[in-house]
Amino acid sequence: MCGLLAIVTPADARLDLADADALRMRDTMAHRGPDGAGLWRNSHLLMAHRRLAVIDPTPGADQPLHGHAWTLVYNGELYNDNELRRELSGEGDRFTTSCDTETLGAALGRWGQGAIEKLRGMYAFCFFDRERSRVLLARDPLGIKPLYYALVTIGGVRTLVVASEVRAILEHPAIEARPDFACVSSYLTTIRTTLDDRTMFAGVQTVRPGEWISVDLRSPDLAMRRSNWWDGRHGVRPEDGRGATAEAIADSVERHLRADRPVCSLLSGGLDSTIIASLASGGGRTLRTYCAGAREEGEAEAPDFAFARLAAEKLGSCHTELTVGRDAFLEGWARVIDDLGVPMSTPNEVAINAVAARLREDGQVVALSGEGADELFGGYEPPLRSAAAFIERGGRDPGDFTIENASWIPRSAKAGLLNEDVWRGIEGDALLTGVYREAFTEEAARLGEGEPLAVHLAMHRRFNLTGLLSRLDSATMLAGVEGRTPLADQRVALLAESLPMDERFRLTGQGGGEWTSVGKIVLREAFGERVPRSIIERPKASFPLPFEAWIGAVSGALVESAMAREVFSEVSLKGVAAEPRQLWHYAWPMLNVTLWLERWWGSGRG
Repeated sequence: MCGLLAIVTPADARLDLADADALRMRDTMAHRGPDGAGLWRNSHLLMAHRRLAVIDPTPGADQPLHGHAWTLVYNGELYNDNELRRELSGEGDRFTTSCDTETLGAALGRWGQGAIEKLRGMYAFCFFDRERSRVLLARDPLGIKPLYYALVTIGGVRTLVVASEVRAILEHPAIEARPDFACVSSYLTTIRTTLDDRTMFAGVQTVRPGEWISVDLRSPDLAMRRSNWWDGRHGVRPEDGRGATAEAIADSVERHLRADRPVCSLLSGGLDSTIIASLASGGGRTLRTYCAGAREEGEAEAPDFAFARLAAEKLGSCHTELTVGRDAFLEGWARVIDDLGVPMSTPNEVAINAVAARLREDGQVVALSGEGADELFGGYEPPLRSAAAFIERGGRDPGDFTIENASWIPRSAKAGLLNEDVWRGIEGDALLTGVYREAFTEEAARLGEGEPLAVHLAMHRRFNLTGLLSRLDSATMLAGVEGRTPLADQRVALLAESLPMDERFRLTGQGGGEWTSVGKIVLREAFGERVPRSIIERPKASFPLPFEAWIGAVSGALVESAMAREVFSEVSLKGVAAEPRQLWHYAWPMLNVTLWLERWWGSGRG
């Protein structure tokens, strides 16, 4: 699936939007589906879609899709589609396509919001229920698929604008692009473009991971009622963690292989991607694998290439390598920001987009990826060691600690980094600190008393994983490819949380912060016979591209941009521009914000 759009007014109002405006909004979505586009409207509601057809690519499965008393636009895949169809068929539903869109529509039509307990997959959707006079908005529990909305009043009529991209919402003639500086500051620290339900654009909100929003169309103000899949949710500890983990991940990979278009796998030569590719190549299947990395003349080859070759040789896959050099990185960086309209998160988003474009050229449409293991099974060892030391010394305010433990630009530097008016206006990062404190409290209450370190790991899932899944989705969909993440599966996530911490992450040493550690223990044990020993023991590498050495080529933008001076202090701009390689933790987010500001509000931009 690709991009969705919906514009909603109360049932007794009239939608005042020209078809030309609606088509422009739909067609400016960067996630452009090459396989079909549709638009439907009635007096008070409009729904549009651009499709990347993966299941049932026939025109009968194009969207918006209509059923008895419902209309649906949807991005994603249901991985329990067959089970849901059997259950729905037993209750009298009949199907005319083999597409999971029809399954989702029937499930929502029959069970309404009760379907939240039944869906397994990645999804973002807008569902119009004519009988109940309501709209349902929802996003999958791990936040793989994005969904945004804005509430505005137009001619006295409350209007809800929904889209899978911020950019499409901002094309609405009544909505003006304005920066939300509290979220801009949050991005500088976290490199995440959303914070709770806020985005970097004032007035544009995001549906949270796992959130379902019911919109009452009989209400003049479009009253919303919210629930979340994660509320009170926790897994049941298995007797055999290793066996249960192996079984759950194998099942998830098998479900993620369902497609009517070719499926390949991204293979970095790390533990996670090798597990996925190994399982995907089972049963006699022929698998294509892809690896991207840096290989500049006169510089050492990225280690991903050698480890990926080793894994591909063992698997017998048809393997392709893609080199990303400095010039390609800089061009891709600027292009992705321009296409998506938001800053990039991690630098390897450029490499993901490049390899997605290459595999699409090769006729591949679905790509499996290994995101999820680090956040669910304890793969980020340095921040977990720091969290263990924080717990040991009786540290207070774990929400604040969580921010500082993964900061690019620390909050303590913001007062001198940002202009005084900006820093004063965001009340010293009050939003950022408030969100993290509340989130930590919620995760601690959900997991209950037990292992304090498990709550810190849950924060990795809640914040870091959602950002990485968004990165994968945007980078692949820009190339017309559907990225799938079998490890970032809601049932795998619940299983992982149910395991004792010492099956996921283990400390050794003297304590007092002087520890060594090993993460993803259960994965290493469960798949030790499938994955080469050198890959099992390979240290984790966060960023495979040497972006620190490359960003100096564009660091001059910091002192040349008039928009940057509206946000950052002159001292900070000059200091970071002079030493971008040494100050890369500052340079990367500051340059992204500068490019984003120029894209929307710079010279010649509307």
